Amino acid sequence: MRRKQVGIVAALIAVSAVALTACGQGSAQSGTATPVQEQAQVQETQAAAGESEVDFLRGSANSNKADKNTGDRAPEAAAPEVKLKWVELRVANAGGLEPAVVNGNGRTIYWFSDDPVNGGVSNCNGECEKAWTPITVAKGTKLFFPGIKRENIGFIKRKDGKTTQVTIGGRPIYLFNKDEKPGDIKGQNVGNKWFVINPEGKRATAPAEAPVTQPAPPAAGAKPAGSITFFTGKNFDDFSGNNFATGVKPEAKCGDLRGGFQSLTLDGAAKIWSEPGCKGKSAVVTDDVRDTAALGFPNGAQSYIRA
Repeated sequence: MRRKQVGIVAALIAVSAVALTACGQGSAQSGTATPVQEQAQVQETQAAAGESEVDFLRGSANSNKADKNTGDRAPEAAAPEVKLKWVELRVANAGGLEPAVVNGNGRTIYWFSDDPVNGGVSNCNGECEKAWTPITVAKGTKLFFPGIKRENIGFIKRKDGKTTQVTIGGRPIYLFNKDEKPGDIKGQNVGNKWFVINPEGKRATAPAEAPVTQPAPPAAGAKPAGSITFFTGKNFDDFSGNNFATGVKPEAKCGDLRGGFQSLTLDGAAKIWSEPGCKGKSAVVTDDVRDTAALGFPNGAQSYIRA
């Protein structure tokens, strides 16, 4: 009789272990990775949820006339809904690292090596997120992304199951609370786990290690651009010094710009020239250009036409 009871208890323990694993507790304790197919489904669901919440807008916060007292530039004491009006992810030089990604206030953006790439989770919670602020969005948030490919931007749900965090290249992104001004990179290499992020979701490096490269050749059959935002500064800079941006709708006739523009972001194909009147050197572009010097336009683009 006693042997029978022992056998029954052993069976019950085995069933309980299976149940715990099915609930996720067993896998969490053992560190077992989520199956690839299940992980992909989680990411797809979370990405879809994030995309439905935000409005993706070409150009910058300035060129889209975002309220300068809200979003990334809201006062520290502003209400959460004010801070979530808009978020900007833009290419820049951050403390000598280029290309790097900064927010609409010029603050450097980081990734955390403990977060699995495309894993759908952030491992920076509790005390960690007090020092490393997750970049989040909410329903109705406007997201500006000059210089970053749309497909490199994604979303995950944070541990609370409600807050949506932005990712670049599958990596959740953060600000560091010890960075005080644009260009600060005090979070770089902290604990050998935190790094400035580039537009592809990798480590930002010094320009000597990541030189400006020629844009990819135009894709066959690319649709004509419906809008272009030109920036007087390279790296889509329209807020430092005297730099500014201008948005245009290219047509089938030449359009002139007021001087030379060093970078541009667009949503299709356009042709630019080095001189007014669509004269001089020309180039057809279908992707964002962070430095027109790479196209052989040292004085910037000065005219354009729809391609």
